[in-house]
Amino acid sequence: MRHVIDGLSPAAHRPHALHDAARDWTESNCYVDLWIELLHARGDDPRACLGFTAALDFEGDQFTFFKFPLEDLALLHGVWVGELSIYDSVEAHVATQIERGRMALVEVDAFYLPDTRGVSHRIEHTKTTIAINGLDIAGKRLDYFHNAGYFSLDGEDFDGVLQRANPPGPANTHLFPYVEFVKFGLPLKGAARRDAALHLLEQHVVRAPPSNPVKAFAGVIEDGARALGAREPIFFHKYAFNTLRQLGANFELLADHLDWLGAGDGEATRACRAISSGAKSFQFQLARAVTRRKIEGLSGMLDGLAQSWDDALGALRSGAVG
Repeated sequence: MRHVIDGLSPAAHRPHALHDAARDWTESNCYVDLWIELLHARGDDPRACLGFTAALDFEGDQFTFFKFPLEDLALLHGVWVGELSIYDSVEAHVATQIERGRMALVEVDAFYLPDTRGVSHRIEHTKTTIAINGLDIAGKRLDYFHNAGYFSLDGEDFDGVLQRANPPGPANTHLFPYVEFVKFGLPLKGAARRDAALHLLEQHVVRAPPSNPVKAFAGVIEDGARALGAREPIFFHKYAFNTLRQLGANFELLADHLDWLGAGDGEATRACRAISSGAKSFQFQLARAVTRRKIEGLSGMLDGLAQSWDDALGALRSGAVG
């Protein structure tokens, strides 16, 4: 099997420290977690590229599904991402890119990903993204990055994840998946990297919402909790993923970025870590409130997180990191 990054083994892979089990949020979302591990596998430090987390907003029914901006990845890490047009079988296109030393990022159905066993694998159809590092079409096996790890799949999962039951042609009843491909170049290093990362952080701070997104979330949380009480229990996890996990994990990563910049003891970093731990605590409080049907007062429980957001963004806007 040909690999883009040689020498990797699913059994031997050790996740980056950003996925350590002792953190508030071991994982954030599939796209960010995938890039953390992909950069880590190249011997690069993903903390340099996390300034975009300063711009998180509340979108009315969820916090921003935050993702690495492609232009930031290109500047800091020397990786260029483009869309791969799929007009033949997915595996044929992926194989071509691997032969050229490029990695394909493919939107797939987690129903066929064995690393999601007990959550999605053979249980639920849900969209996610994997990065295919190695492919053996004849042997029906691929090695891939997903979430916080590096894995292999084969057999029926290989056929399912690549939609091989629906080959290209008039009879194909499925849409082609969205696929990106990655060209690898040279990353910035040393002072040049820090200066570029600091400049990007300043730009993302400018993009941050002018009004407090935690207060906006607090304004709808009690209605959201009442709605949760009328849904099946599994829906709580989907709601929490798109709200409290995105909020908490985002600001834990921003704290790590500020620490990488040398501001680990600053006000902004402390406030970001308070948001991270506070969001995790509130997730448990929300679960208890929904179970007990005691919804009143939930909004006020977010006052501390809202103040931490004001503290963090106030410090960043004042130029506390430099």
